[in-house]
Amino acid sequence: MSQHKGKIITGLLLVFVIFYAISVYWSIEPSRVNVINQAKQDAQIRGEKFVTGYTTTSALINVATTLLNKPGGYLSNDMMPPSVLMDNMPAWEYGALEMTRDLALSMRKDFSRSQSQSTEHEALKKAQPQFNISSEAWAWPSAESEYQKGIDYLIVYRTQIADQNDRESQFYARADNLRGWLKEAEKRLGSLSQRLSASVGQERLNTDLAGDKEAHQATYAPLQNQVKTSWWEIDDVFYLLHFARDH
Repeated sequence: MSQHKGKIITGLLLVFVIFYAISVYWSIEPSRVNVINQAKQDAQIRGEKFVTGYTTTSALINVATTLLNKPGGYLSNDMMPPSVLMDNMPAWEYGALEMTRDLALSMRKDFSRSQSQSTEHEALKKAQPQFNISSEAWAWPSAESEYQKGIDYLIVYRTQIADQNDRESQFYARADNLRGWLKEAEKRLGSLSQRLSASVGQERLNTDLAGDKEAHQATYAPLQNQVKTSWWEIDDVFYLLHFARDH
């Protein structure tokens, strides 16, 4: 009886070690790439002209593709161990997904349009909503399938802006277009900065109304409160390295 019990314990320990090793391997963040060199390589492989906007679009495609094709694949919606027990990589995936959503939206409403009254590009109009499905969706349609559709539409857009005969597909590298995306990035980074600074806990004055005595808000908030970021969330910080490098 004791021998049988020992085999069960040994088997459980072996399963634990295997799952742990897999989770460690899957938790390794994808290495950084030179987005400009990668875009030029993509253009050469596909026989497309390296035009304005090709690097930005390629960076967006490659980041979204990495979410799906890195070791272990996309983990945030997994329902089985070891991925369901992991924290770091699903958090990294969500951060990368948020940045992908922001840039996809900016490309749809700003970078691809000459002015606010111009029509949206059809491929981007279809691509951007695909990234908005819940990151934890696993049933039909799954997050992976919707994100892949978004990637496919982005590839269509990239091919069209590289086609010198397609005058309807454009990428406008203007200061006002870039400003819109940077404002969204600023909001993201501001939120992350606040969360990091609150990792040790701090008393924070309420500045929601920016000192305007005539301003009001929907519900009451105290003038001072204790803010602290959970220990489990301290490392959930993400950067815009790949998207910012080509601008």
